[in-house]
Amino acid sequence: MNKQQLEDRLINFAVQVISLSNEMPSTKAGNHLAGQLIRSGTSPALNYGESRSAESMKDFIHKLQIILKELRESYICLKIIWRAKLHQNDKLLNPALAECDELISIFVKSIQTSKKKFGK
Repeated sequence: MNKQQLEDRLINFAVQVISLSNEMPSTKAGNHLAGQLIRSGTSPALNYGESRSAESMKDFIHKLQIILKELRESYICLKIIWRAKLHQNDKLLNPALAECDELISIFVKSIQTSKKKFGK
């Protein structure tokens, strides 16, 4: 997968998160988790854009680690939404969970590879 394809996946994940959040119930929990998910689920795409302009390899790795942190936060948020049954549309929720899990794996490997190249 090239850089543009990965960026597109992150953007598509952000769109999935927005769509899912827009269908959350207007309850205290629904509003809280929808807002949290929008923040953590859109952040990886934005940070990936920054990582492509990193000033050094150390800066690049740091930005990848931020992306990974936000993806893990999104994954936990999606699991809470699923377990609390705050979202009824499994056609949105299940693909978002699966994509988030795949993106986490991609960024774990990318960070490992980058650290090996950087010698850290």
